[in-house]
Amino acid sequence: MKIGIVSPYPPSKGTLNEYAYHLVQNLKLKSDIEEIVIFTDKIDAQYPADQKVNGCKVTIVPCWTFNDVFNFIKVVRAIKQYKVDVALFNIQFLSFGDNKVAGALGLLGPLFSRLAGVPAITLLHNITETVDYASAGITTNKLVMRIYDLIGTFLTKLLLLSNVLAVTMPKYVHILRKKYKASNIALIPHGAFEVPDLVPEKESSLKVMTFGKFGTYKKVEDLIEAIVVVRQRTGQKIELVIAGTDNPNVKGYLKNVQHKYAEVKDITYTGYVEEEDVAGLFRDSSVVVFPYTSTTGSSGVLHQAGSYGRAVVLPNIGDLKELIEEEGYVGEYFEPGNVDDLAIAIQNLIEDASYRRDMGMKNYAAAVSLPMCDIADWYLLHFQRMSKKLKGEGVMHKIPALANVVN
Repeated sequence: MKIGIVSPYPPSKGTLNEYAYHLVQNLKLKSDIEEIVIFTDKIDAQYPADQKVNGCKVTIVPCWTFNDVFNFIKVVRAIKQYKVDVALFNIQFLSFGDNKVAGALGLLGPLFSRLAGVPAITLLHNITETVDYASAGITTNKLVMRIYDLIGTFLTKLLLLSNVLAVTMPKYVHILRKKYKASNIALIPHGAFEVPDLVPEKESSLKVMTFGKFGTYKKVEDLIEAIVVVRQRTGQKIELVIAGTDNPNVKGYLKNVQHKYAEVKDITYTGYVEEEDVAGLFRDSSVVVFPYTSTTGSSGVLHQAGSYGRAVVLPNIGDLKELIEEEGYVGEYFEPGNVDDLAIAIQNLIEDASYRRDMGMKNYAAAVSLPMCDIADWYLLHFQRMSKKLKGEGVMHKIPALANVVN
């Protein structure tokens, strides 16, 4: 088969680029796939040249631009030009733009791919039904929330016109099937990007790390203040590593944080972390903290923490806690917005090395149980079924759900 993947891809720094990278690394090892064409966003940096691994050719085609309202047309043209058998859209609602019009129009890609005769599977990493708009920093206005709900419902109906809409959490499957009465929804777990040999943490230093795009529902002020409290209580030298960048919607956030807490020592702000530096980041850490007030989907950072056998501190909120329980991960929980509760959770792990290592081992076991190489097989089964049975479907009346879009 010849597979197309629509997604940001390194060195693009677009959301979900890491997921696409690791998925491709595993798909290209599958004997049934002869070529993978990555339809990615145009950036200033140079993408890697075409490569061939295990008989599989990997071709990178920059064909769309963030916030371009015509992205769905450009993507489908490229899909047709390269004659892929099936297209996988690795997306969330703002993948194609933080401009609301461009972002929404980009989501037409799977439907138009299908209408063009190329079966489409959409991997949707979040659903609007589980987003807390206030906690996520989107809006607190009740009317605006209602409008966003209506828009989200409409866009979800569009994405359900994919041949298969895949989500990463069982809760999402239940919500979508119940609300939309859809039969083309599939569960494909997130999976662990890598499962390297377990490397014990360095005993010479204690590092607490957080990793992400900060400023909306991921904020670091409470974490910094909690670290100060833990240092005072324990007398231990604890380094805090804040790895990652601003959320695109809150530019300048980390710079302001750095200025506000300039007097707090031993804080490292890494900026964007290149893929080859991720392993060292986790291996150097003792504890990984998730200073979230809300969640918008499965956490790639959690799976990475598990892959490297690290203990985690997590907010006691819906989706993330359910993911922990369903996939076998364990963590210390804290109430979002409560600095003292967060400090206690961190302190429990900092002061008890045995407990910390035991938690890390359990998280490693959870990661081992769902490695990306196995997840790639799940996708392969869908690719095979669609390319054999559905290729050539492109007539609008053959899409029963289409009528629901206008209802």
